[in-house]
Amino acid sequence: MRLLLTGGSVFRDGGFHPLEIAVSEGRIVSVSPRLPRDGACVIELNHGFVVPGFVDVHVHLREPGFSYKETIASGTAAAAAGGYTAVCAMPNLSPVPDSLPRLREELDLIARDARVHVYPYGAVTRGEKGEDLADLADLAPCVPGFSDDGRGVQSRERMKQAMLLAKTLDRPIAAHCEDESLLTRGWCVHDGEFARARGLPGNDPASEWRQVERDLQLVRETGCRYHVCHVSAKESVALIRAAKAEGLPVTCETGPHYLCLCDEDLEDDGRFRMNPPIRSAADRDALVEGLLDGTVDCIATDHAPHSAEEKAGGLRGSLNGVVGLECAFPVLYTELVKPGKVPLETILNALCVNPRRIFGLPGGTIAEGQPADLTVLSFDHAGTVDPAGFRSLGRATPFAGRRVEAAVSMTLVGGNIVFPEGLKPSPSGTTGIIRGYDR
Repeated sequence: MRLLLTGGSVFRDGGFHPLEIAVSEGRIVSVSPRLPRDGACVIELNHGFVVPGFVDVHVHLREPGFSYKETIASGTAAAAAGGYTAVCAMPNLSPVPDSLPRLREELDLIARDARVHVYPYGAVTRGEKGEDLADLADLAPCVPGFSDDGRGVQSRERMKQAMLLAKTLDRPIAAHCEDESLLTRGWCVHDGEFARARGLPGNDPASEWRQVERDLQLVRETGCRYHVCHVSAKESVALIRAAKAEGLPVTCETGPHYLCLCDEDLEDDGRFRMNPPIRSAADRDALVEGLLDGTVDCIATDHAPHSAEEKAGGLRGSLNGVVGLECAFPVLYTELVKPGKVPLETILNALCVNPRRIFGLPGGTIAEGQPADLTVLSFDHAGTVDPAGFRSLGRATPFAGRRVEAAVSMTLVGGNIVFPEGLKPSPSGTTGIIRGYDR
């Protein structure tokens, strides 16, 4: 079936243009101001804005091993609802994908249940224990990179060995940077005013930036491509900025919660508990500046669902991790784009273009021959972030109850409409889409 998307504006060459898009057999076949209707199923976009599908390079789909928290089916349904056409799945699973047979278990589930493209990371070390290296050479053809996310690799020598091998395999290492020797026992929030005023054990940002500093020196020694996960501290931003100026092959990501919140916004609720923690206003502002000047390449949600019971213990007693796939873009648009803090093009580059460039993923431009992985947005919608309507099994988001002024209207993966659910175009008629953010 040939689809024709009309009545919208298409993001090309850094701006939006009134163009139509024809899609067939999973690819874009034409982009033009006016395309023939003969034999096409016409989808009226109602003044929507079409962008390349979002990519999240840091999600936890929890399967295999922890399906009570999330499944590949529920997590990718959440991704589709948030406008994501591809996600990179972290390896803190059971079994950990540290060998090809163990990765195959995850790949089989992805093939069976995923609604969007899923690219699983391979582990850096066996069992993510930071000791013996995983089977990096066997894993490399099947993964976009290697990560031990959830724990920093504590041994400098082990990280250097991993970098040297990853360099020969032409795969990046995506590092969770955390020096455990600098962590306060039982920490639950950033080591700042909020923690001190309430007598809570705090997380010193040095636990992040000191390991970033160590790893950047290892990049100098090895030449390995290196990606820093969930950057939260201003010192890390400065280190990465200097490394890029030096010409090192270094990239990084941060999350919507680090860009839009600071520890002044915290409440004693498990939905504000994550690792690294939401830090100070100065850290938040440094991250926004890093996004503006290109130091921060990607915005990734670190979507990390837990059960309601695991998030019911407040700041002290809840597990680390929040969900974000279904509200990321509306929040980013409302908090950063609408007030003029960050241009929309910068946000789209961080969601659509840079993740694909860094991890070698297909797509990212709306042009003839490209995959038909597309997201349609509405910029004139008022709604509320309501976790009760999430497709994800996780509900813990620090943005619950926030008013938003944008929405994802439609997501196409390989030319198939994966959001809204149940929208099945007929070749004999015209299909309109539902606008709104009523979740």
